[in-house]
Amino acid sequence: MPLEQALERLLSMAGQSPVVQTQRVPLAQADGRVLACGLVSTLDLPPWANSAMDGYALRLGDWTGEPLVVSQRIQAGQAPGPLTPGTCARIFTGAPLPEGADTVEMQENAVVEADQRVRFIEPMSVAQNVRPQGQETRVGEQVLAAGTRLGPIELGLAASLGHAELTVVRSIRVAVLSTGDELVEPGLPLGPGQIYNSNRRVLCTWLQRMGCEVVDAGILPDNLEQTRAKLAALNGVELILSTGGVSVGEADFLGIALREEGELDLWKLAIKPGKPLTFGHFRGVPVIGLPGNPASTLVTFALLARPYLLRRMGVQAVTPLQFSVPAGFTWAKPGNRREYLRGRLEQGRAVIYPNQSSGVLRSAAWAEGLVEVLEGRTLEEGDLLNFIPLSELLG
Repeated sequence: MPLEQALERLLSMAGQSPVVQTQRVPLAQADGRVLACGLVSTLDLPPWANSAMDGYALRLGDWTGEPLVVSQRIQAGQAPGPLTPGTCARIFTGAPLPEGADTVEMQENAVVEADQRVRFIEPMSVAQNVRPQGQETRVGEQVLAAGTRLGPIELGLAASLGHAELTVVRSIRVAVLSTGDELVEPGLPLGPGQIYNSNRRVLCTWLQRMGCEVVDAGILPDNLEQTRAKLAALNGVELILSTGGVSVGEADFLGIALREEGELDLWKLAIKPGKPLTFGHFRGVPVIGLPGNPASTLVTFALLARPYLLRRMGVQAVTPLQFSVPAGFTWAKPGNRREYLRGRLEQGRAVIYPNQSSGVLRSAAWAEGLVEVLEGRTLEEGDLLNFIPLSELLG
């Protein structure tokens, strides 16, 4: 199945089970969460005209070119009095403009005479260096739409409007489990034929960054009865996210359990890495089964599971930003699947890690993004291709 078709199906299913419950959280706990309702400004920002410079405030129409007396000094946080006609006010950045003033001249263009009057040495224009009231937003204006993912900038904007809390979509509860007798958790000794479980840490950390509530379900052994029991014990979760054990092999007990007690769509995706991917339900709970190889897990979660989760949380713009860059490598053999290579940018060109095996997580640690090579395509150096930064995917 082409990536676009699989993603369309996932997003359609996500739209059928959105998270509708909301909660109020302090700004300090809202990073990565999804805004549940539009944020409307309750004040003008800035609330009053203020100075963009350290300098002098005056009414330009009253100035005829002579030095002006300084009638008051205004610092940020002070409430100024009206400007005395025919004078100027010493003013600092962010301080409110006094009533009657319409211009600020920066201090670099002013000379303080011996009698403490101020002479202006450059031509001036009305409203220069003045930030008008409501320059950023007006009362009643929506500044953030529902479905916005909140980060440092959005939280700063909310703080600037006086909000100490925000209404966000309740965290979606995701169970993460790995499958296979070959897996051992870090810190334990390895037995014959065993490897450490890296996928669990990748996914749990990634989900927490997305604002999900993670239920760590551990490792499923290659045993059908234990698999059934583990799945049945996952109460109250809204997605089961697994790695490995979802193809058609004899030891893929998760797939067998899903076929017996739920629904199973086994998609053979036309991408590399990441061909085997499952979407189904176990007793009504959605299940996404990712491939077990680390690079395959990363690519399929980034391009399919992540947008599915975001859509369920109310985010509409789930497609990561990407841009065209010249290839800094050649690709001589066209494939029948779209490839997502781990690469980085060097001197404006995309270069790829030498070992693109689906079992090599180090390639992603070295990389800055995913390099997309379309199916059936060869590349010469300089040919354009799509680059998806990891920074777009990991948040």
